[in-house]
Amino acid sequence: MHSPSSASLSEISALAGCSVVFLPSDPARAGRLAFWHPDGSTPPEGPGEPGTLTVTGPDALPYEVPGRLLSVADGLPVLTRARSAAHASAAVAFWGAAGLLALQFAARGLLLPGLSATDHDSWRSGPLTPDDLMRVRTLAASMPPTAHAVPVDPAARPLLLPEPERLVRAFLDAVADSLPRTPAAPLAAGGPAFAAREPQHLPGHRAWAADVAAGHDAGVRLSLRVEVAGLDEGDGPSFRVVPQIHSVSDPAVVADAAEMWAGGGPAAEAFGPRARMDTLLMLRRAARAWPTLAPLLSAAVPDAVDPADEEITELLGPAARALAATGVQVHWPRELSARTLTARAVIGPDDEEADGGAPRGLARTASEAAPLLSSDALLTFNWWFALGDQQLSREELDRLAEAGRPLVRLRDQWVLIDPDEARRARETRDRKVTPIDALGAALTGSAEVDGRRVEVRATGWLERLRERVADPAGQDGAEVPAVGQPAALAAALRDYQLRGLNWLHTMTSLGLGGCLADDMGLGKTITLIALHLHRQTLEGGAGPTLVVCPTSLMGNWQREIGKFAPDTPVRRFHGASRTLDDLAEDGFVLTTYGTMRLDAPRLASVRWGMVVADEAQHVKNPYSATARALRTIGAGARVALTGTPVENNLSELWAILDWTTPGLLGRLGTFRTRYARAVEGGDPAAAERLGALVRPFLLRRRKSDPGIAPELPPKTETDRAVSLTPEQAGLYEAVVRETLAAIAEADGMARRGLVVKLLTSLKQICNHPAQYLKEDDPRIAGRSGKLELLDELLDTMVAEGAGVLVFTQYVGMARLLERHLAARGIGTQFLHGGTPVAAREEMVNRFQAGDAPVFLLSLKAAGTGLNLTRAAHVVHFDRWWNPAVEAQATDRAYRIGQTQPVQVHRLIAEGTIEDRIADMLARKQGLADAVLGSGESALTELSDAELADLVALRGGTR
Repeated sequence: MHSPSSASLSEISALAGCSVVFLPSDPARAGRLAFWHPDGSTPPEGPGEPGTLTVTGPDALPYEVPGRLLSVADGLPVLTRARSAAHASAAVAFWGAAGLLALQFAARGLLLPGLSATDHDSWRSGPLTPDDLMRVRTLAASMPPTAHAVPVDPAARPLLLPEPERLVRAFLDAVADSLPRTPAAPLAAGGPAFAAREPQHLPGHRAWAADVAAGHDAGVRLSLRVEVAGLDEGDGPSFRVVPQIHSVSDPAVVADAAEMWAGGGPAAEAFGPRARMDTLLMLRRAARAWPTLAPLLSAAVPDAVDPADEEITELLGPAARALAATGVQVHWPRELSARTLTARAVIGPDDEEADGGAPRGLARTASEAAPLLSSDALLTFNWWFALGDQQLSREELDRLAEAGRPLVRLRDQWVLIDPDEARRARETRDRKVTPIDALGAALTGSAEVDGRRVEVRATGWLERLRERVADPAGQDGAEVPAVGQPAALAAALRDYQLRGLNWLHTMTSLGLGGCLADDMGLGKTITLIALHLHRQTLEGGAGPTLVVCPTSLMGNWQREIGKFAPDTPVRRFHGASRTLDDLAEDGFVLTTYGTMRLDAPRLASVRWGMVVADEAQHVKNPYSATARALRTIGAGARVALTGTPVENNLSELWAILDWTTPGLLGRLGTFRTRYARAVEGGDPAAAERLGALVRPFLLRRRKSDPGIAPELPPKTETDRAVSLTPEQAGLYEAVVRETLAAIAEADGMARRGLVVKLLTSLKQICNHPAQYLKEDDPRIAGRSGKLELLDELLDTMVAEGAGVLVFTQYVGMARLLERHLAARGIGTQFLHGGTPVAAREEMVNRFQAGDAPVFLLSLKAAGTGLNLTRAAHVVHFDRWWNPAVEAQATDRAYRIGQTQPVQVHRLIAEGTIEDRIADMLARKQGLADAVLGSGESALTELSDAELADLVALRGGTR
C-alpha cells in the first residue's frame, strides 16, 4: 500500500476510469472512498488497499466486486486530479466536484467543531448559507447511480440506496473532519481533541457541542436587522439592532428573536419546540463575536440593542466579518443608499493637449523615438466614488472622510459608510503612475492598490490608446488606417502577413514594442522587411534597422533582404573587420548575439530606428550577459521575432516583453508572484488576466489558424514505438538500479545532477548502446530497435525519391547514423553547431537541389532559421523535453513554400522513459498553447518514488 503522494500520474489516470462511492463512518473522518469496476474486474494498482464491496447493478440486485479503498484524506487529492481526465467516469467526476466544493467551504472557514453520534470529536462543514445549501442540493441532484451504488443495508429487502443529499453532506463533513488534523493543530486546539487523527471520546462535551450546533441542527439561523430612527430630526439618527431567526428550509419564514423567546404564537408554530433554546444559544455565540449584543443575554426577553456610532462602525467592518464566520448576517435598511460607496480607479492625464494627443514625453510617431514609459510623463491615478450612478466630487469625499461617523447626510440622502474607508480613499486618490503602468491597468481593467485589486477605467488619450492597442487592426469597428504593401517590396504579401505588418506598424508608431510569435515558416522575416521599408517612407525617415540574430541566420537574412528589398543597403557587423562607419540611414545592419554582447557600447552609440531580436528566445534569461547588453541599445522601436516565446517557464515571456516594452509586466519578482505561479499552476483565471495584458503586445499565429492552413499542404504526425534489444534492456535496468540507489543518498544540487545524468543516460541507451558506452569503433547494426526502424523507413523514403530530415539532440548519435548510412550507400550530410555559416548555406542548397537525400541535423543547431522545403519526411530520432522545440524543427520543412504533404515520424522506445515523456508531452501541448512550459528541470524535483516510476522499464523488450 502507498499514499497518493507516491501515486504516479498513470495510476491516478487508471483510477479515473473506475467508478467510486463514498462509505460514511463515525467519526466522519473514518469514512472511505471505494474505487471499483461495474463489470466486476479488479481495480488497477495504486494508492489505498484492496477490499470487497456489495453494490447494486442495473437490475437492482446486489453483487460483490473487488475495490480499492482510500481514506478521505488520501482519496481527496486523487479525486481532484482524476476528475479532469478525459476518460474520467461519471462517478469520479461527481465526487471530484464534491471534493472541490468541500475544499471551497473549508477555505471560507466553514468548519464547525462538535461531537459525532458516538460522542467522538468531529468537525463538519458549516454554517452553510441558503446559497451554500442550494449548491449542495444541486450537486446531489446530479449524482450518477454508480456514485451511491452501495446499499444502506445489503441484507434488507427491498434494497435502499443512500439518499444523495444526505450522502453528499456526510462527505462534506468527512472532508472537514480530515483537514484540520495537522501536526500544528494541537497548538490551536489546546489539546488532542479536534486535532488528533485518532478518535477522541468526549462525552463530557455534550453541552458545549449543543451550544456550538445551536440553530444548525434545528434548521434555523440568526441574523441582525439594523433599524435607523430620527433621520429627519435635528438631533440626528439613532440605531437599533434587532435579532431575527430564519427557517433554513423556507427562507420566507422569519420572526423576531423576542417573539420566539416569549414563546407561543406564529413563531413557535413555524419553528418548532427546539427553536426557543436554539435562539438563546445562537445569541450567545453571536455575542462572543460582537460583545455589543451581550445585554440581550441578560434580558428577560431578548429584544434589541442600541449601539453607539463607534459600534456601528465596527459592524461595518471587523464585527460583520466575525459575525459572518459564525453564520450571522447583518441586514441594513433599504432607505439608506448604500452600506459602502462604489469605488473604482480612473487613470488619465492631468492636462491633455489642445489637440487631444499624447502628453509631453510620449511618442506620437515612431520617428520621435520617445518611449511610452518616459519617466517625466506621469499620469494621475484618481478614485472615482459614486452613490448609485452619481459620481462624488472631491469636496463631497472630503466631507465623508472628515465626518468621522458611519451615517452622513449627502445630497439630501443618508449614506452609510465606513469612516476609515473614506479616509483611506482620500489619502490614495491623487497618486501618480507611469504611462506603461497605466496602460497595463487599462488593458486588464484592474490594478492592485495597497494590496487590494480595484476596477480601473481609462480616460482621454489613454482610453483612445487602449482602444488602439487592444484592436490594432480595427477588427472591432475602430477606424485604423491600413498600411498597404510597400512599393519597394519585391513580393506579394499574403493577407495574414499584411495584418502582421499593420499590427507592427501600429505598435511601433505608438512608441511601443511588440513580439511577432508566428509559427516557424509563416514569413516573420519578410513581414519585418516590409515594416522596415514602410518606416522609411515616414516623414523624416526612421533610421537604420539593427537585426540581432544567431550566427546561422545571418546568411538567410542577407539573402532575404537582397531578394525582397534589393535596393536596401545591408551590412554585416561581424568578424574582425566589422565597422559602423558611414551607415546608410535606410539600411539594415546584421549582427550576431555574440558580437552584440562584445560590442554593445559601439552599437549603442548609433541612433537606430528599430532593433530586431530574431529567435528572441536566445535572451530568455534576463540576467544573462547577452540580455543585459541588448537592453543597453536604444531605438525608436523594438521588435522580437520568435516561434517559441515560452520554452520552459513564463519568466522567459517576461524577459522578451520587458525588452520590447519595458515596464509592461512590472519587475520580474512581482510578475512571478502576481501571474506566473498561478498560471503555471493551472489557474485559468490567472491565465486570462495575463492574456489580457500581453495579448496586444504579442501577435501569435499558427499554421492551423483560419486563412493560413489552406495555403499549406497537409501534415501527418505519427508516434512509432520500437522495442529495446536485449542489450539495451539490460543496460537500461542496470543504470536505473545503480543511479536510483545513488540518488536516494544525495540531496540538493548533487541530487539534481544525478537525476539529469540518469535521464540523459536512459535516452542515450534508447537511441543506441554505442552512444551511451561511447565506443570508439562500434558495431552499429543489430543493436538498436530505433536504428532498425529508421533503416526500414529510409529504404522506402529514398526509393520514392523523397527528401528526409533526421533530427537528434546528440552530435554523437548523428555521427553514428552518418557512418551507418554511408555504409549502406545512402547519401547524407550532417549539420551541427560547429558547422561554419558558409558551409551551412552550401548544405541547404545541396539538399534543396536533391543532391543529398538524407539531412542529419542537430536539433539545437538546426531547429531554427533553415528553409528545407524539399523534405517530405521529418524523423525525430529522440524526443526533446518541449513540444514547441520539436515543432520548430519540423517547421524547417513544413513552412510557406512547401508544396507536398509532410510526414512527421517520432521514434519512441516502448515501455521506457521516452514512452512516459511522450504521454506527458501530449498532455503538456495544451499548456504550451497557453504559453506554459516545464521541461527537464521540473523532473529533477520529483520524489524518489515518482522518479522510479517514471524511469522504470515496463515491457517493450524483445
